[in-house]
Amino acid sequence: MKFTDGYWLMRDGVQASYAAEVADVQATDDRFTLYAPVRQVTDRGHTLNSPLLTVECWSPADGVIGVRTTHHAGAAERGPEFALRTEPGHTAKVTREGSLLELTAGELSLRVDTAAPWRLDFTADGRTLTSAGARGTGFAVTGDGGHHSLAQLSLGVGELVYGLGERFTPFVKNGQTVDIWQADGGTASEQAYKNVPFHLTNRGYGVFVNHPGQVSYEIGSEAVGRVQFSVEDQSLEYFVVYGPTPKDVLNRYTALTGRPALPPAWSFGLWLSTSFTTSYDEETVGRFVRGMAERDIPLGVFHFDCFWMREYQWCDFVWDPDVFPDPEGMLRRLKEEHDLRVSVWINPYIAQKSALFAEAKRHGYLVRRANGDVWQWDLWQAGMALVDFTNPDAREWYADKLRVLAAQGVDCFKTDFGERIPTDVVWHDGSDPERMHNYYTQLYNETVFDVLCEARGAGEAVLFARSATAGGQQFPVHWGGDCESHFGAMAESLRGGLSLGLSGFGFWSHDIGGFEGTPTPEVFKRWVQFGLLSSHSRLHGSKSYRVPWDYDEEAVAVTRDFTRLKHRLMPYLFRAAQQAAERGTPVMRAMVLEFPDDPACHTLDRQYMLGDDLLVAPVFSADGVVDYYVPEGVWTHLLSGERIQGPGWRRERYGYDSLPLLARPGSVIPYGESDDAAVYDWARGVTLRVHAPVDGATVVTRVPGGPDGTAVAFRTRREGDSLTVESEGATGPWRVLLVGAGAEPGEGSPAPASAEPAGLGTLLTVPAGTTTVTALLTGS
Repeated sequence: MKFTDGYWLMRDGVQASYAAEVADVQATDDRFTLYAPVRQVTDRGHTLNSPLLTVECWSPADGVIGVRTTHHAGAAERGPEFALRTEPGHTAKVTREGSLLELTAGELSLRVDTAAPWRLDFTADGRTLTSAGARGTGFAVTGDGGHHSLAQLSLGVGELVYGLGERFTPFVKNGQTVDIWQADGGTASEQAYKNVPFHLTNRGYGVFVNHPGQVSYEIGSEAVGRVQFSVEDQSLEYFVVYGPTPKDVLNRYTALTGRPALPPAWSFGLWLSTSFTTSYDEETVGRFVRGMAERDIPLGVFHFDCFWMREYQWCDFVWDPDVFPDPEGMLRRLKEEHDLRVSVWINPYIAQKSALFAEAKRHGYLVRRANGDVWQWDLWQAGMALVDFTNPDAREWYADKLRVLAAQGVDCFKTDFGERIPTDVVWHDGSDPERMHNYYTQLYNETVFDVLCEARGAGEAVLFARSATAGGQQFPVHWGGDCESHFGAMAESLRGGLSLGLSGFGFWSHDIGGFEGTPTPEVFKRWVQFGLLSSHSRLHGSKSYRVPWDYDEEAVAVTRDFTRLKHRLMPYLFRAAQQAAERGTPVMRAMVLEFPDDPACHTLDRQYMLGDDLLVAPVFSADGVVDYYVPEGVWTHLLSGERIQGPGWRRERYGYDSLPLLARPGSVIPYGESDDAAVYDWARGVTLRVHAPVDGATVVTRVPGGPDGTAVAFRTRREGDSLTVESEGATGPWRVLLVGAGAEPGEGSPAPASAEPAGLGTLLTVPAGTTTVTALLTGS
């Protein structure tokens, strides 16, 4: 929200007050409170008839400092609140030397000169990260009686801002106005399904605003050298999170708000949907599944969208008996005959025609207006109401409906909607309606996720969720919502996914081919490549099917080849998934996350890193031409073996069998032995693809063992022309593929075999029981 009219004036009806100096300090060993008048006090009379701000400063963890500014403290505390975690055993330190006051939390410090004009300096590594100076701490009263607490933090020259949830507007947020307010706006607007009041910058820090309601940002769009954020409240709390790298920032931020859960291995396979309003029944489902098998396209999950239930009755959680007369038998057949998992669509709304409406109304499980009436409208479902997840009994009632489906054989749920939450209502637990608007999705997705954990066991729960707020990363996976079916929508979807990844979310997907409309064969094939090089991959549309043979035979081949490629990359991808769960590093990473010291990477939003070592540049044109940037070093095309020298921009043309997919210099990419499914023993028979090894460097490759296998570690080291690979824990045979290099076996090592695929380089097959292999490089 903008309060000023240019640099000098305030907007009509706005009166702003800002901290001017420090009048008093209360300090303990690990925190302090500043009392800040909004004018300079030069005599006792200035202490009268004027506000005094209370500014509390503390630290919940190393590298994280919190600031809470309060004007009037008498307001009743009404939830909800984000559930934050403090670091066990962490203690901050307060020091004071003359007028200088400092709070230190690990490498991050907050410095205040209590004798100088108001200024908060956040410092680390001998430099100032950001500051709240003049107009940096205060409040504004508007003509409509609103009271807005605000903060402004400085932006340095060349400093860029990212994140704030899944936003489809330009990737770099400088110059934008952003409202953290859940909305069902598709991917072609400034509205967002996943609003997260957290941003990070390319200067090595991030900022989390701890307010679940509407947070209004002006990112260099009111004061061009500052990020302003404000809430309509008497208090504003934020945390500055230090890195120094962007990965370190995400590690600390997700430690505070919750780590992503690790999705089950099967969820990384290809998902196929019935689509939304298309006509389908069990025969249609069977035809789709058989069609994939007949075309040799491995399928992991089949998804039933909305019309698995009867029209006008969403959600009553009952299969439409006219279309699916034997749901238990159908689900059993899908599992036994095709080895599929099953997903079904749900939302948190109860239509009036559903028998559950009267039941929920009778028990008080639906959100009500102040006069006691159930809140209803006709948008989406006729007469629909909203489940009140602040009522523990309502949550259990809703969960019971899902338990029935899980018992029938449903493995996961697509948790759609959760954004259009009214504010003219009364919640069971007395929550503030404005704060609950954004937070509702957290209770909704948590309820469903908990049911799956209970029904399927630890590590087997996964959602396909659309809405989220801060902390929602704990309940993956999230998908990008309603996009159109053209190249522009494909690019805006990627921007949203990269922004979400920089907001603490580890896993993300999108509708392959686009949701609205029908893609051309060209769009479909390029989106298939992109989709199968995402963390999760789902074919889904609105009014048309997304089975590849509906487009052309080449689409079938592209879908088959990239699905099988993803399966072979599962040892690599699941390790990236583990990193997301362990440290909050997303599987799909904006280039700035991996290359923060390369300024050319800071604005890139049409390419990304998939895990640590794979650069992906989707093709967004019908003619196959793609422009992309290659960072420093010798990169290797994963599919052709071509070596590419960076840094620099490249313009290339690709057929539908390929795209820019480059392995990082010196990387060792583990390829699984099987391409038939996502789930197998990834370590057994693994092939280590070695790309342009760097002399003197050691690369450690950790290969997860798969659901039933044992994890294995490999150490690859080059010394001059000699390459040595040692295994730790390998029980079966394994292979080393020296991509783009000739080689001769070292002493005691197996003779080279033919490369797989042919022409990529030299392949060494290592028998079971052998722990070390050496090779003499001849053409690297």
